[in-house]
Amino acid sequence: MSLKTPSASPDVAAGPPQRTGASRLGSGKLLHIPHGGLILVLILVCVFTAVQADAFTSSQNLLNVLRQVSVNAVIAAGLTLLMTAGGMDFSMGSNAAVTLCVGAQLVDGGWSTPLVVVICLALATLIGLVNGLVVTYTRVAPFVATLASAMLLDGVALLVLNGMSVTIGDKMSALGNDEIIGVPFLTVVAVLVLALIGVTMRYTTFGRDAFAMGGNEHVARLSGINVNARKLALYALAGVLAGLAGLMLLSRLGAAAPNTAGLQTQLTAVAAVVIGGTSLAGGHGTVIGTVFGVVLLGVVGNALNLLQVNSNYQLVVTGGVLLVAAIINEFQRKSSPGH
Repeated sequence: MSLKTPSASPDVAAGPPQRTGASRLGSGKLLHIPHGGLILVLILVCVFTAVQADAFTSSQNLLNVLRQVSVNAVIAAGLTLLMTAGGMDFSMGSNAAVTLCVGAQLVDGGWSTPLVVVICLALATLIGLVNGLVVTYTRVAPFVATLASAMLLDGVALLVLNGMSVTIGDKMSALGNDEIIGVPFLTVVAVLVLALIGVTMRYTTFGRDAFAMGGNEHVARLSGINVNARKLALYALAGVLAGLAGLMLLSRLGAAAPNTAGLQTQLTAVAAVVIGGTSLAGGHGTVIGTVFGVVLLGVVGNALNLLQVNSNYQLVVTGGVLLVAAIINEFQRKSSPGH
């Protein structure tokens, strides 16, 4: 086989020497497409689990996975845009927990569901805005400020519940359990949010400003971007999406319990965003990568449950899979054109 010239195939020219056979097919094709590393690991996990557990491919299990990942997808969507702009919010999962608990108490107290939704989203937006004010107008690093907020909000969630579980019956069950043409309502909401964030990042001035801020905030200011206003808007948006995720979780579970959502949920979302290709340093982000990251985490968690892996090993296995995906993604990024 004759070698291709650089002009005929930029991806091959930018990478290492060509291989032949299956090796060339695997690395030259899959790993040279966007997010090929994540796709490869996801395929391997799905095939292995499907062989080991027949229930994995059942429609009921697949719908369950979709419902589970939808909540994390909404949090991860807001985080993708925020991190692209050079920000960080470690309190979104805890914000969702507070929203979940407040919503459950209000519904249990007889408040109408539409009013509860408005109150919860307003509260979550306010929490996000406060984070934005602290980050924007003080010298506290976003990581430190929002991590402190996360711990504070986790405590507030416990205080709201007073250590007790609160059930809401079937008052919000339609959102959490019904389907549209076989697709869960929760997934439809998540897809709409992801699409909105994707369109914003790619086609709007707000999205372009986010990339500019993440690339170099000082240059962004000099170019006329109102950086402070943009930051406040980004953190408020992160807040409202965290609130939406909390309401989605409440509708799916039908109850609020201590330690539901919180910092652990946030760490899962951060992991999905980072292995999806969004830079912690800002200036680069991708919603498609975030989707693959969220799905990979959801599938791995579901696979471990179906395979009845000891809970003591689940975090070890999940972390290992994420590490492998991150390493493959990094090799792929370095070998792609422009790097």
